[in-house]
Amino acid sequence: MAEFPETRFAETPRGRIAYQVVGDGPIDVLVIHSPVFPIDHMWDEPSLVHFLDRLSSFSRHVWFDPRGRGASDPLPHDEERFVEAIVYDMLALLDHLGWDQVPVIGDVPPPILFAASHPERTKALVLLNACARTVLLRESSSASPTEYLEQVHSRWGTGASLDLLAPSMAGDARLRRWLGRSQRLLYTADEMYWRAELTSAIDFRPVLGSVQAPTLFAYRQGLHNAALIPHDAQHVKGAKVVELPGEDFLFFTGDSGPMLDAIEEFLTGHLPAHHSDRVLATVLYTDIVGSTEFMAQVGDRRWKELLAAHGALVQAGVERFRGRKVKSTGDGVLATFDGPGRAIRCSCAIREAVRPLGIDVRAGLHCGEIELRGDDVAGMAVHIGARVSALAATGEVFVSSTVKDLVAGSGIDFEDRGEHELKGVPGSWRIFAVEG
Repeated sequence: MAEFPETRFAETPRGRIAYQVVGDGPIDVLVIHSPVFPIDHMWDEPSLVHFLDRLSSFSRHVWFDPRGRGASDPLPHDEERFVEAIVYDMLALLDHLGWDQVPVIGDVPPPILFAASHPERTKALVLLNACARTVLLRESSSASPTEYLEQVHSRWGTGASLDLLAPSMAGDARLRRWLGRSQRLLYTADEMYWRAELTSAIDFRPVLGSVQAPTLFAYRQGLHNAALIPHDAQHVKGAKVVELPGEDFLFFTGDSGPMLDAIEEFLTGHLPAHHSDRVLATVLYTDIVGSTEFMAQVGDRRWKELLAAHGALVQAGVERFRGRKVKSTGDGVLATFDGPGRAIRCSCAIREAVRPLGIDVRAGLHCGEIELRGDDVAGMAVHIGARVSALAATGEVFVSSTVKDLVAGSGIDFEDRGEHELKGVPGSWRIFAVEG
């Protein structure tokens, strides 16, 4: 996506609702997402941006902060039932946009009530990893719901809930930082507790039979509520159920391709034509070390200026060494090169170039076969590159043994950093640091 959409506000008798309209596809879609991030922070998480871009290929979709979240006006605790307030916001936003009847996508239960109560506004219902009630715990957990909420309350704003929301990404420190900041921008820990307590007490199973719109239940088989979803689907006439691999509740983490395929096929009637090419490339990931703390020190305005300067230097470095910048990753970059030696030299050049800004970066490289998907890239090699980068410390450039072996005799020296297990990658991998 070339630029981020503007955050706008729907003026309603009960307060302002912040929203963003994304994409320009032929289908208008309303999305109601779980309280994981505010809309103004969506664009700082690459995997979520990828999800948004792919959704834009076949739809124009609106994302919003219900009242009490993010940039929207507060939701008084003495207002009518919490979920009814969300349904009100959904209706008010559609009226504001002038959208009559639309598909509704959600990873939370309230869209069920919306579809059942307002069939004239619901063209289709798509539930992602969601059933008719909020299930906070796995059956094996020894904690009570109250104990669990108290634990979440005490750690709110730290990103600790990543372990539950996306187990496959539990070791990703960058994603954990993003989640922690998202939580802090959503609402206070006390507000979270109030909302979660209300949500966990609500059961939408009695209204499933009143849903008239075509309905899709798409879910990952490793979810702690996975057994409940097919049972709920039986109570919605003609509902389609699609079971997908994975265990992450966050719909945009892990391999989101199969879920997006299911959504596109359900809403458009056909599967997308994937034209992919596979090539050998060296993958480079860089990111700014301690970006969250640095941003807190210099303030948002100065931070944006530094990010812009950093981005320009990184772009110049990638072009100098004949690489291709694939995308920005919030505070870093993903780039590919057809030669590992130039990728290493580019990494070192970027490291030195940004230091006058007071910024330190780290980098990770791996060489392997990647899949070209339009302007994006995918595949295990991309995943390994990200994991190698995450191991590096301030100012370090780490490479996999594959990269080291391919540049033998080039005069580049390495220091052996031992065997490592990379999250989500089979086996163990020997990692090396570029010296100098």
